[in-house]
Amino acid sequence: MAKANNSEVTEFILLGLTDSPELQALLFGIFLVIYFISVMGNLGLIMLVNISPQLQTPMYFFLSHLAFVDFCYTSSVTPNTLVNFLQDIKRISLLACASQLCCFITFVVCEVYMLSGMAYDRYVAICNPLLYTTVMNRRVCIQMVVSTYLYGFSVGLLQAILTFHLSFCNSNIINHFYCDDVPLVDLACHKTHYKDIKKLILFTLTGFNTLFSLLIVLISYIFILFAILRIKSAEGRQKAFSTCACHLTSITIFYGTIIFMYMQPKTSHSLDTDKIASILYIVVIPMLNPLIYSLRNKEVKNALKRITEKVCSTVK
Repeated sequence: MAKANNSEVTEFILLGLTDSPELQALLFGIFLVIYFISVMGNLGLIMLVNISPQLQTPMYFFLSHLAFVDFCYTSSVTPNTLVNFLQDIKRISLLACASQLCCFITFVVCEVYMLSGMAYDRYVAICNPLLYTTVMNRRVCIQMVVSTYLYGFSVGLLQAILTFHLSFCNSNIINHFYCDDVPLVDLACHKTHYKDIKKLILFTLTGFNTLFSLLIVLISYIFILFAILRIKSAEGRQKAFSTCACHLTSITIFYGTIIFMYMQPKTSHSLDTDKIASILYIVVIPMLNPLIYSLRNKEVKNALKRITEKVCSTVK
């Protein structure tokens, strides 16, 4: 599987999560169920937001795009992982690996800025309710979402180009279950200087995007907290907090995983912890988000109830 020093790599071998056939069969079943729930949950949430008149607000506009991003970035990795669970040798072509890396980075970057955009939306809604419809008009919402996609794609494309501009000639074995950037750079046969530059760019962009988007979230919620504390009635405070609860849950899970993965000291850093963290934000979180927003959000539950009743009455 390892290539000769002078031969160019045309495909990669993914070591995956385990060598045990029994565990691979078990993991295949678990991943398949989680992916099915994730796809149905996110696509169902997108459909519900688009067909429900009660959900035609900026908050749910951003939520539908968050669901789309979740669907896209889990779909960039999970289907290939499911196929690999059934194979003894887990091959992926150079082009497929580059595409997977580009798509994955694109939608992870979109995720962090979509979450920060939703935090800003909640800030305007709670701190400036009289100006909410003016500030968060449809044009502004579309511009925010489009700029998020364009920026995410530019970061994903840049990272993929920089990574696959390197030459892979020593080995084609990736100790991961998908084409992750760091193991790929480690495989490159360029001089250490070039690889260090690439890693510096990777961690600089990762750190900037994570911290900058998180800063937007923190500033928004600091103002939201002070605004909620100024509300005199307990019912008003409860209502204001409930509109943020689902978003705060999503933020805590996602950013907690990202920070754990990228900010841990090198002495305690290992590929095993990377794989576990990757499973969380690639497979588990895209499944949790639609569940969080559907089970803990009264407006979504009411909209789903109305649609269900309408469908049932039509069938009868």
